[in-house]
Amino acid sequence: MSGIAITDDAVLARLRLVSLSHINDPARVSVYPGDPPPRLETVATLEDEGFYLQAVFASEHTGTHWGAPGHFTPGGLLADEMTPEDLFRPVVRVDVRAECAGDPGYAVTVADLEQWERVHGRIPGESVVVIWTGWAERFGTERFLPHPGFAPEAVRWLVDTGRLGERGGTGTDAFSPDVSSDTGFTVSRLVYRQRRISLEVLTNLADLPATGAWVLCGGQINRAGSGSTALIYGVLPPG
Repeated sequence: MSGIAITDDAVLARLRLVSLSHINDPARVSVYPGDPPPRLETVATLEDEGFYLQAVFASEHTGTHWGAPGHFTPGGLLADEMTPEDLFRPVVRVDVRAECAGDPGYAVTVADLEQWERVHGRIPGESVVVIWTGWAERFGTERFLPHPGFAPEAVRWLVDTGRLGERGGTGTDAFSPDVSSDTGFTVSRLVYRQRRISLEVLTNLADLPATGAWVLCGGQINRAGSGSTALIYGVLPPG
């Protein structure tokens, strides 16, 4: 990890995890337009069955989640065809909160990414490039829409220069890497052309460093799934 041998027990003991996932709470959730609302149903209680259990009803892309290539690409890999390596990637965080604060339709540009690199160095190959828009604070409110995203030109630049590689991806604390006004999902279609992932509806991005961390994506692997609601962790190097 960033040149560190992760087989070293001393290094492993000093790695830090930060949760990048919202709590699954049907009382406070933003649901993508047209998706079914999530619900939790108590199906067993300590008093009656001797144990407590809930049934969970939600789409694969409700709340914090990751998407598989087959979500948008015909014949693309689906959730049960992905490998652990696909879901454990280096990550960079691009802070565009100032740009998005006054423009809910802001599209992150090539210039934004180049400016990030002038400060932090080249984006490592096959990284997940996460934009920090500030939208996590709006989660569960009507202000979650509209939302910012990447400009298609910015993602084409990431793809064409090899920064996303074949196993990287994009991430956001909003609904989608696409600006909400793009009903053609141009950015999503670009990202998912390879075995790349999209991380969406993230939170706690203040705890993720601009560079040097990895993301670890969990979740339920559904047969032929388009992705999964997920526990997504930032894995931070010793600091």
